Amino acid sequence: MNKTQLMILMTPVILFSLTVHEYSHGRVALLLGDDTAKRAGRLSLNPAVHLDMLGTVIFPLIGAVLGGVMFGWAKPVPIDPRRFKNVRSSIFWVSFAGPGINIILAIISAFLLALVITQVPQDFYLFMPFISMLKQSVYINIILAIFNLIPFPPLDGSKMVSAFLSYEAMRKYEELARFSFLFFIVLMYTGGLRIVLTPALIAGEGVIALFYQMLA
Repeated sequence: MNKTQLMILMTPVILFSLTVHEYSHGRVALLLGDDTAKRAGRLSLNPAVHLDMLGTVIFPLIGAVLGGVMFGWAKPVPIDPRRFKNVRSSIFWVSFAGPGINIILAIISAFLLALVITQVPQDFYLFMPFISMLKQSVYINIILAIFNLIPFPPLDGSKMVSAFLSYEAMRKYEELARFSFLFFIVLMYTGGLRIVLTPALIAGEGVIALFYQMLA
């Protein structure tokens, strides 16, 4: 399968994964009392309303062209913590909702991948496209989950940590967001990001293997 074919298969996966990630933030916020995302028209599974030109289009395309896994981000869903009854716990769960749903999607994709491998005849004309798409879905969702759980502002992991900090400590912690671009560049070019993601990707392979053994 060439890069063009792989990119065609990966595009709906990355769009769906990013969309569900942001939708989950907004949905959990609504359940906890904040309807800001809903009033802004962001409580939707339509990828267009979450589109960020750089993160949802350009960055994933660069990843595909370079032969890697498509990776990116969507426009953050607006949240108003003042509407929460319990601000700290609500911020934690709203922040975790995005990476949490990506973990769930990765597990579902691993199960479906094992199901296709064990139950669908290899001569079925969509066998390889299904295999490729589901495998990429496992990797993409694991990467989205683990990357967003890194506790560096403005990633979801930092908001989960800030839920346990005092106001003054939280304010100083969130000021690190000014250095986020530099932080990500250092992670990418020092191999730090690979160190963070490799164990998670290995775990993903393990989940696929587990489901394969169960279904074989």
